Amino acid sequence: MFTGIIEELGTVDALETRPAGARLRVRCATVMADMAIGASIAVNGVCLTAVDRRPGSFSADLAPETLRLTNLGDLRAGSRVNLERPLSPTGRLSGHIVQGHVDGSGEFLSFEALGEDNWWLRIRVPAELDPFLVYKGSIAIDGISLTIAALEGDALSVTVLPHTYRNTTLGMYRPGARVNIECDILAKHVEKLLRKLDVKTGLTIDKLQEQGY
Repeated sequence: MFTGIIEELGTVDALETRPAGARLRVRCATVMADMAIGASIAVNGVCLTAVDRRPGSFSADLAPETLRLTNLGDLRAGSRVNLERPLSPTGRLSGHIVQGHVDGSGEFLSFEALGEDNWWLRIRVPAELDPFLVYKGSIAIDGISLTIAALEGDALSVTVLPHTYRNTTLGMYRPGARVNIECDILAKHVEKLLRKLDVKTGLTIDKLQEQGY
């Protein structure tokens, strides 16, 4: 489990295409401190498994589904990526519960300066994710824990604070770029439970009066 608090910006060394999937190699420092082979690591919000550890870099394999659903297949040597290690049992949940299981990709629409390094980010999201999006709800965009500030049609907006702007990839994108979207896991559970409920007809004033209220 992750929290959406980015620890480090890594740099892609290589993305090697394979008959099924690909292998990604990332240069970094902070997240290497206690990394072991087989450890989980979130790269742009995608939970990957470290399969090779070298001084200053690690590699991870990307499944075909990962390449299809996320923006990792768009990476090139020199691309920057958001990195986060899993939450330790004694750590603080500073963001929100992030699984690293991306629900789909959104389209980067615009990045408007609000002043003093604050920004207004707009993302177009797939229609199938709309049921999980609520005003002031949590969302992970490329692994970054953010709060939805507006919902307009098929687009959501978030405010990006100076620290987030300076320490993540958000300021590096251009309109049309793909970003990884993970919706709040609690919203997904609630939506499924509601779909399974045998929803009865709602109460009305007439029905209450009939029952003596």
